[in-house]
Amino acid sequence: MAIALPGSTYSDYVVFIDESGDHGLKSIDASYPVFVLCAALFSKKDYVDAICPALNALKMEFWGHDEVILHEHDIRKPKNQFAFLQDAQNRAAFQEKLSAILEQSPFKLIFSIINKEEYVHHYQVPRNPYDVAMSFVLERVFLELNSMGQVAKRTKVIVECRGPNEDVQLREAFAKIVGGNNACGRPLPFDLLMVPKLSNSIGLQIADLCARPMGIKSLQPKQPNRAYEIIAGKIRRNPHGRAEGWGVKVSP
Repeated sequence: MAIALPGSTYSDYVVFIDESGDHGLKSIDASYPVFVLCAALFSKKDYVDAICPALNALKMEFWGHDEVILHEHDIRKPKNQFAFLQDAQNRAAFQEKLSAILEQSPFKLIFSIINKEEYVHHYQVPRNPYDVAMSFVLERVFLELNSMGQVAKRTKVIVECRGPNEDVQLREAFAKIVGGNNACGRPLPFDLLMVPKLSNSIGLQIADLCARPMGIKSLQPKQPNRAYEIIAGKIRRNPHGRAEGWGVKVSP
């Protein structure tokens, strides 16, 4: 009898999930009163052959190595190893190349946005925003994979560790969602992988870079937002181009 290779049990795709803002409801930052969860869905072939090499080459060019971890906050408010971005010319050159990589790289984005001020007033006993957001993005990732015939195999979902208590809550919420407590009404073929915050994961870095621009877009839709424009075409949409309910959900 032939022995199946481990890889044959996995789909051709991988998912990375990161966030912008915090999911706490007791103290809400008036300047950024949203919690955004971003799921980035990659074809493994594109991820390995093109996307990772492109971003690592960018790191080599600007830092001389590929160990730096790209965070949206560090680029927006540069210091330490990002201090060279305080120079306008350096910043423009870096942003141009990073933007080109993101724009040209093939991947899908799904966002769940919780407007926390409205959320706490809308529900007498609000659910954990992280759980609500995770439900939506996992459901839409499943529907996207289903449309490509990829749900007969398992897909890895990769997130950052967030702290002992939060990690336990995340694992429990994830297990309930993929176990069948979701809008799809069925178990979802996803396996959770939690990695340390210092993990140099290209997929998590891309999800991080994409999350805040979507949050700003939801708060100030008419404000010029070049970062959002770069990723807008990657948001999951219906055949008519509608993102709401397909690749974006704003709650409540």
